[in-house]
Amino acid sequence: MRVLIIEDEQISAHLLEDILTEEYPDLEVIERLHSVQGTMDWFDENEEPDLIFMDIQLSDGLSFDVIKNLDLRTPIIFTTAYDQYALKAFKVNSLDYILKPIDRKELSAAIAKYKELHGKKVSYDSKVIEELIKSLSKPSYKERFMVKSGQNLGYVLVTEVLFAFADEGLVFLITNDGKKHHIDHKIEELQNLLDPKNFFRVNRKFIVNINAIQKIHTWHNSRLKLDLMRGDEHEIIVSRERVSDFKNWLGQ
Repeated sequence: MRVLIIEDEQISAHLLEDILTEEYPDLEVIERLHSVQGTMDWFDENEEPDLIFMDIQLSDGLSFDVIKNLDLRTPIIFTTAYDQYALKAFKVNSLDYILKPIDRKELSAAIAKYKELHGKKVSYDSKVIEELIKSLSKPSYKERFMVKSGQNLGYVLVTEVLFAFADEGLVFLITNDGKKHHIDHKIEELQNLLDPKNFFRVNRKFIVNINAIQKIHTWHNSRLKLDLMRGDEHEIIVSRERVSDFKNWLGQ
């Protein structure tokens, strides 16, 4: 069985591949892709696989754009953290869907369903896909992040995040229990994944949750200094060029 994984989070993609290869020795993951454009380019040069595992929200758009622009006949199992998409995914004749974090039993059930239908090609309704793209093109934000601790994988709810910061090319989340979690995103990407009603990027390195702010001090050169929950180890300054937007954000 030749399998293609389309997933924008490297940790999730590696975890899925590890489970698949452990459980199904005859399965071959032929490629891991993370974007709409990269997937389009890949299909220009390669034959369709036997099965596709596809996240809905990719790094540069929705995976439904891939289905819309390519005449795919390959069964798709959606892997997503957005359970509100589940029924909509079935409307485009997906084989199945699995919510993250990946559960082995759910994965086995999806593979069993694929084997029952083996050899049958599917068709995707272009009108339904158009409707999906329109409805899902509205801003959607992360509800949780996959994190790694030693050899273990888990997740952090966005509601638990007090602030995020970049340090020497890595990005970390600080949660309300004081723990620090590395995530596989750049700070620029993270800014777009978090709901701007609750999170604000105060400078090049820090994004803060409004619920984490304890005190705001006037600071040198027309800047502001923030005291945050669990932020004692950091000096968090609102850059001068962002002070006006920060004040507007506070008053929303």
